[in-house]
Amino acid sequence: MISLELIRHQPEYIKEALKRRGEEDTVDTILVLDTQRRSLVTERDRIRSQHNELSRQFAQSKKEGSGRGSAAMENRLRQEIQALVKQIQNLETENTEVEKRLNEMLLFIPNIPLAAVPDGIDETGNKVIREIGTPSEFSFSPLAHWDLGEKLQIIDLQRGAKLSGSRFSVLKGAGAVLERALQNWMLDLHLNNHGYVEVHPPVLVREEILIGSGNLPKFGDNLYRDAEEDLWLIPTAEVPLTNLHRDEILDPGVLPLYYVSCTPCFRREKTAAGRDTRGIKRVHQFNKVEMYKFVEPEQSEAEFESLVADAEEICRSLGLAYRVVKLCAGDMGFPSAMTYDLEVWAPGCEEWLEVSSCSNCTDFQARRANIRYRPAVGSRPEFLHTINGSGLALPRILIALLENYQQEDGSVVIPDVLHSYTRFSVIHPP
Repeated sequence: MISLELIRHQPEYIKEALKRRGEEDTVDTILVLDTQRRSLVTERDRIRSQHNELSRQFAQSKKEGSGRGSAAMENRLRQEIQALVKQIQNLETENTEVEKRLNEMLLFIPNIPLAAVPDGIDETGNKVIREIGTPSEFSFSPLAHWDLGEKLQIIDLQRGAKLSGSRFSVLKGAGAVLERALQNWMLDLHLNNHGYVEVHPPVLVREEILIGSGNLPKFGDNLYRDAEEDLWLIPTAEVPLTNLHRDEILDPGVLPLYYVSCTPCFRREKTAAGRDTRGIKRVHQFNKVEMYKFVEPEQSEAEFESLVADAEEICRSLGLAYRVVKLCAGDMGFPSAMTYDLEVWAPGCEEWLEVSSCSNCTDFQARRANIRYRPAVGSRPEFLHTINGSGLALPRILIALLENYQQEDGSVVIPDVLHSYTRFSVIHPP
C-alpha cells in the first residue's frame, strides 16, 4: 500500500508513477476524500468537546441544588446534550463511509516503480539485460512438449480434461517422478546452498491475507474461493509467506529472513483466455517453488539481486539457455517496484518461457500486512521490505527439460543433477 502521507505531500510524484504504469489517476479523488475525512474528524471532536462541557455543567447543576430554575436548566442541558450526541453519531457514520471509500481506493493503487524500471505500457517495453547459454540445436525437428508427453505417456491432457476440464493435466510415471525430483532438488539447493528456511503453509487463506499480499481486492476474478468457509485458494506461495509475520514488530538483528516453499498454485487465468492453452504452459493448477525475503530497506537492492542469482543458478545447473528480462513499468505485477523475469528457451514451442518472476516489493506489502522491524533496541518501528521470486515454476521447467533434452529416437535425457532424485537418466518411449 502506498503511504497516504506520501500522496498528500507528493501528489504529482504518485500521478507520474500511475501514468508510467498505465493505471487510472485517482490521486485527486483520494485527496478530496482525505480532506473530507479529516474535516469530519475535526468537527466531530469539536462537538464532542461541547458535549463534554455540557455534561460537566449538567452534573454540576444536579449537584448544586434543586428548584424550578435548576430543573429548567437541567432539562435544557439534557436536550442540548442529546442533540450533540445525535450530531456526533451522524458525523461518525459519515466518517466511516468516507474512510471506507478512501481505504478501498488506496488498496487499488499499485506500487511505485523504481527509477531504474524502463518506461513502457506492455511487454514490448521490457528489456533483455543478459542471455546465458546457447539455445539447443537439433539434427531433427524437435517436438513440442504436448507431443512428447503423449508419445512418452507421461503427460495425459485428455484425462486431465476428463477429470477437471480444460487446462488441467495428469502427470504419469516418469513425468510425475521427474516433477517430484525437480521440486525436491530445487528445495534442497535453496536450503543447502542459499540459506533459505523451508515453510509448508496452508493453501487456503483468509481474505485479509490476500489483501496483504496485494492480490485483493483488485484481482479477485482470477482467484478460486470457497464461499461457504470464506477461504481462498492461493495463486502462489508468496501469499501466505508475505503474511507469516503479519501484524508483527521484528526485533533488532532478526533480518534478513529467507523462506522457501513449494505449494500447489491455483489460478483462474481469466486474463489469458484464448492464449497459450495447449499443453501445460498455462494451467489452472500447478506446483511452484517460491523464494521469499524480509529485509531491511537499506539492503533491499542487494538482496533482490541475490534472489535473482539464486533463481538463475537453477537454470544454469539444469543446462538450460535462459535470459533475464527487466520488466517495464506497465508490465510489472501490482505489488512490485522492480521485476526481473527469467525465461528459458523451449525449442519445441519455439518460444522463451517465463519460469521465474522475481520482484522487489519495497515496503508495499509490509504496509498492507503491517509488518515492521526495529533497526535498533528502543528505536521506532519501521516498515521492512519484501522480495519474492519463483525458484522455479515446475510446469514450464518440465516443458523446457523435455523439449531441450529430447533425442531423435523419441527419448528424453535427464540432466545429471537430477539423477540421484529420479533414479533414472533417460525417459524412453514405451
